[in-house]
Amino acid sequence: MVEGSMTQGAGQEPVVRTATLRDFRVPPYAQTPVPPQAQVAPPSPVPPRAPEPNPPAPGAAAPPAPGGAVPPRAPAPPRLPHPGNAVVGDEQPDGYTPTERDLPVIRRGDTVQVQTVPEPAPVPEDGLGPLYVVGDVHGYLNELLAALGEQGLIDADGNWAAGNARLWFLGDFTDRGPDGIGVIDLVMRLSAEAAAAGGYCKALMGNHELLLLGAKRFADTPVNSGAGTATFQAAWLLNGGQKTDMERLQDVHLQWMSRLDAVVEEDGHLLMHSDTTAYLDYGSTIEDVNDRITAILTRNDADECWDLFRKLTKRFAFRDEGGADAVRELMATYGGQRVVHGHSPIPYLLGEVGTEDGEDSTGPVINGPHVYADGLAIAMDGGVTMAGKLLVVQLPLHD
Repeated sequence: MVEGSMTQGAGQEPVVRTATLRDFRVPPYAQTPVPPQAQVAPPSPVPPRAPEPNPPAPGAAAPPAPGGAVPPRAPAPPRLPHPGNAVVGDEQPDGYTPTERDLPVIRRGDTVQVQTVPEPAPVPEDGLGPLYVVGDVHGYLNELLAALGEQGLIDADGNWAAGNARLWFLGDFTDRGPDGIGVIDLVMRLSAEAAAAGGYCKALMGNHELLLLGAKRFADTPVNSGAGTATFQAAWLLNGGQKTDMERLQDVHLQWMSRLDAVVEEDGHLLMHSDTTAYLDYGSTIEDVNDRITAILTRNDADECWDLFRKLTKRFAFRDEGGADAVRELMATYGGQRVVHGHSPIPYLLGEVGTEDGEDSTGPVINGPHVYADGLAIAMDGGVTMAGKLLVVQLPLHD
């Protein structure tokens, strides 16, 4: 059982990235312009929630709001387009695209986006309930609470309400959004509540977990990037790191993140964060991959951790020519009949953002996960940080 607290940092105002990185003492090579914020209508003012005088102990459920109502949501900050992850001072690996809106995007006509219509899932022989997956959250706690509530996984007070259901988060809990630590606290608490109800809530390692761990552990320590000087701190800031997340980060969060698995197989679905074959570099079985990545984080070597971060930041291995073969290679090694991943936002996979004009202010329309690579891959990052949708869906999908 994982310790955690829902209320850590409750009541704080949303965080909006500033247009400069200099106040964080970023090395000169990382002081690149931040893309202009997307134009969005200002949210209706909502009075801030007063901080709790006596937060509950780690692992305790958050107290219900008066009358059983869901606490008022803080207004969401403007969202920045981020079609890729910037790797400071590093070479650009295959499939890597920096965070720029003026780059051409390959538009493919052989992919299909599907509505979230789950098939009736048989109850497994072990008695566990239906399987759900959650795409990238990136600090958008209010959107996560709403999406979990819509699926009946939590109640109006934010407590686990799904009995023996199984819930997997695909990684990337922090950065870019206002309350990454609040997201982690929620997942940790739901893990304990789900286990007590006969189900489970678990999470995978995303590249932003590796980035936050590295920024906390190694800060401005230079790492061997292969193409110049780089640091985790600079990369974290460049990729949406929030100062308040770092200030609220505690040992319990670090321990939880460092023990996350990278790959799992559930009901014929091979779950992983990144759409890359780089997992094959870490072992020929799921157990080998997870054990080796945990060992790397335990050794606490900056260069080794940077290399792991770089590899799990790669993307688009399943999108273009040969993508279906890449998926088959992973499944032939680790099992499963479909790969389910986050990491690459669906709008970017579809070529709906990052075009040269960049004038579409309405934002992408995301109705559900994106099935592609001959139907063998399911993308779950709905692009919540680019005005898309935070996806929570039940597997298997009904195509």
